[in-house]
Amino acid sequence: MMPKPRKTLISVESTPYYHCVARCVRRAYLCGEDSVTGRNYEHRRAWLEDRLLLLPTVFAIDIAAYAIMNNHYHVILHINTARAKIWSDYEIVERWHQLFNGTLLSQKYLTNEGELSTAEMLVFQRVINKWRLRLQDISWFMRILNEAIAREANAEDECTGRFWEGRFKSQALLDEAALMACMTYVDLNPVRAGTANTLEKSNHTSVKKRCEKARKSNKPNQINQQEKTLYPFVGNPKQEQPEGIQMKLSDYLELVDNTGRILRDDKRGVISTCAEKILDRLDIDEDQWLEMTANFEERFSSFVGGESSLRIACANLHYQRPPGLATCKLMFH
Repeated sequence: MMPKPRKTLISVESTPYYHCVARCVRRAYLCGEDSVTGRNYEHRRAWLEDRLLLLPTVFAIDIAAYAIMNNHYHVILHINTARAKIWSDYEIVERWHQLFNGTLLSQKYLTNEGELSTAEMLVFQRVINKWRLRLQDISWFMRILNEAIAREANAEDECTGRFWEGRFKSQALLDEAALMACMTYVDLNPVRAGTANTLEKSNHTSVKKRCEKARKSNKPNQINQQEKTLYPFVGNPKQEQPEGIQMKLSDYLELVDNTGRILRDDKRGVISTCAEKILDRLDIDEDQWLEMTANFEERFSSFVGGESSLRIACANLHYQRPPGLATCKLMFH
């Protein structure tokens, strides 16, 4: 089956959250140790993590969660269209030049502090509008991230050719329950893989960064005391809420920790009272939650969420039939 065009999988009107996965094609892995040659590639995790956390300072895209594994990585992206809209034309050009050299006209625009002739500006305005859209496009975000890592890895391996396994996979997270389940799935990747026993030891993951920052904070649920490189938790849903994920950080970390203990020890019945309340609010029972957080990619295809959210997204994208409807109805009430 031919993969669907990316524009048929992304609907910002339906959700700003997307789970993306990119996999490496080589035997030598993206990171980790090559069992044949004995070479160690662990340092590549830092390449990827540093680049991943740098790009949101340029794009209107935030990182909600990520995990860098041996031969692939996961990242949950939040498209911030409101931020892209308020950037001035000059800011757009400055940001694009952090990624590319631009054009002769854009270089002249920056040199002259935004001054161009009327005729030049008429032409260049179309370019600025195109760049504004690209700076809020997850395909461009992933392209720039993956190309940079591929170039570095090819140079280190003294070879050429494809480093990544085709294009990246994306899943639209259509509601809060889908977002929380996917974030937990991503943050627990090292625990499921057996490379870490606790969240704090899950290297090169967003949850480790959040845990480390929370330990150093007097009030970890306050936005200004959370990890700056990640999209913040802003507390339970209420009116006039600041921008961010609608849950307390402390509640989320407890939910992930509880879930990780169950998955690691294969035991039921150790979900805490706090975690139970969160699952009640998300309208997910414990068995469904554990199934989703253990097998999220296998369970769901391109769209994840409750039936009503799925139907709205598919209507926005002009789908005749909602894909994965039966699974979404089974897993979400």
